Amino acid sequence: MRENELHPVPGSRKSRRRLGRGNSATGGTYAGKGLKGQKARSGRGISRGFEGGQLKLIKRLPHKRGFKNLFRVEHQPVNLERLSDLPAGSEVTPETLRQSGVVKSVRSPVAILGDGELSGPLTVRAHRFSESARKKIEDAGGTIEKLEAPVIHRPR
Repeated sequence: MRENELHPVPGSRKSRRRLGRGNSATGGTYAGKGLKGQKARSGRGISRGFEGGQLKLIKRLPHKRGFKNLFRVEHQPVNLERLSDLPAGSEVTPETLRQSGVVKSVRSPVAILGDGELSGPLTVRAHRFSESARKKIEDAGGTIEKLEAPVIHRPR
């Protein structure tokens, strides 16, 4: 026996109903289309999203523009003026910034920005530095150490 010799069991396949062939046959008169109206007529049917003349849902929604980048990494900004209160020679890390209340979370990466001045040298460890912040820290005699950004898993 081969695949081309296979046949369905007799009686298992019914032929479709041939509608609209008169009242003596099943499905005459309105031929399964109910009574009059737009859906009973021939021709193209109702367009997708048509709501009987009411403003379509798609037109009622505000326009969505752009997209949301799933891989965007949101940094916590810290200006140099917040670090100027620290004693000279101290070490600044995300953990010390969290303890002092400058940043909210240790999980998000920290970006040091150059607004303000430093009074003394600091050792600053952060995930990102602006060019002006880097220059001001090094001009004050401090050092910079760039940390690896933590991996944040976001659901898709």
